[in-house]
Amino acid sequence: MLEEAILSGKLSHGDVLYPERDLAEHAQVSRVTVRKAIDHLVRDGFLVRRPGSGTFVARSACRVDQPMSRAVLLTEEIFWRGSNTEVEWMERSISHPAPEEMMTLGLSADNRVARFIRLRRSAGLALAIERTCISAEFLPDAVSVTASIYKALEDANVRPVRAIQRIFACNIQELDASMLGVTIEAAGLLTKRVAYLHSGRAVEFTRSLYRGDADAFVTSFTISEN
Repeated sequence: MLEEAILSGKLSHGDVLYPERDLAEHAQVSRVTVRKAIDHLVRDGFLVRRPGSGTFVARSACRVDQPMSRAVLLTEEIFWRGSNTEVEWMERSISHPAPEEMMTLGLSADNRVARFIRLRRSAGLALAIERTCISAEFLPDAVSVTASIYKALEDANVRPVRAIQRIFACNIQELDASMLGVTIEAAGLLTKRVAYLHSGRAVEFTRSLYRGDADAFVTSFTISEN
């Protein structure tokens, strides 16, 4: 709710956040949940804490929209300049959600999620790691997904109609550096995409980590009508 208010402009740069007690009462959740949500938004750059003053909307929060006139199905392909990519499945499993996944998808610790990890290569070179998390309520059999995750959601009659993607500069850490074949702390680009159903519920959370020394790449979003 807070993120949507910031992205829609209802909360703008410099606005101070209401006290946690008031936010908890408004959203009908515990103050612990509110505090975790605020921590999440601070970490992603939407909010900034100023000791002794409060929590404020950060200057960096911004939005780029491509309006859609009707409900659509999102799909995604990634291409590197001069070569299409190949996908290697690293993991397809059912497990409990991590804290960030719980906050993003509105799940509890008792829920289960379908977890997918894919390594994208171009001309044999590892260029990106994609980690996708979807509630097992929608995809209870992760192993059966062998091609497009969005196609699997469509087959399950769970069609995302919009997505928000955030982009961050980062340094690649040990495990990911090993998978991508780069040095630890090498420059990288991290994207976090959340896809939503028509009802507004978040259905998919994907984190994609790209190595920073790739020549160039293009992310192509396509849509198919109802």
